[in-house]
Amino acid sequence: MKIKSVIIDDEKIARDVLRNYLTKYCPQIEILGEAENIKQAVPLIEEKKPQLLFLDVEMPFGNAFDVLEATSEFSYETIFVTAFSQYSLQALNKSASYYILKPIDIQELILAVNKVAESLEKNEDINRTKILLENLKLKPEKQQLILPTLQGFDVVKTEDIVRLQADGNFTQVYLTDGSKKMVCRFLKHFDDLLETPFVRVHRSHIINASFVKSYHKNGTATLSDHTEIEVSGSFKDNFLKVFS
Repeated sequence: MKIKSVIIDDEKIARDVLRNYLTKYCPQIEILGEAENIKQAVPLIEEKKPQLLFLDVEMPFGNAFDVLEATSEFSYETIFVTAFSQYSLQALNKSASYYILKPIDIQELILAVNKVAESLEKNEDINRTKILLENLKLKPEKQQLILPTLQGFDVVKTEDIVRLQADGNFTQVYLTDGSKKMVCRFLKHFDDLLETPFVRVHRSHIINASFVKSYHKNGTATLSDHTEIEVSGSFKDNFLKVFS
């Protein structure tokens, strides 16, 4: 099955490179059209009704998120094509969005396209675009996080996460309602992603400082769920800074 797609990027050479890569390495992609800014992108999406957007994050007259907002009534997957921006990557990762970094790596492109194809084939009931747009309007502690699990996905509010614990190739995410989620990501993924009040306190633990009830001289912190977490020496200063 062909995936009906459009390319939206303000640089012609970038569009040419991406189109050539897709033609050569991603035969399941059918390119319906191209746009170089939001003024061209919105009517193109309205006319073609694509299943997939290849969308540059930064463009003249508005960015990728403006395109998504203006076409939110349509249903499509998005692969963001972006130069490195920590803010953008955090927002994209929280919503489990697909993205590739410029300059484009062919293997990353193939992987992203294959993931989209799997999502379309499974008809996954998850609106990454909606969650992404909502997160961009909220403070970090109020944002939502999509957690990939062995069964699919769970969506949680970051403010409902008490702590995270490494578990081999997985991470256990403990929530305020007493439940926990086994997530198919290393703990480092969340260390890079989550902002204050989350703080790494041990090679195996990240905690939400909002739920710290006490800290003890023996190097342990007691949380609201009555667990005691070791604060290792190498992370102690960062932990204490949160409360200074």
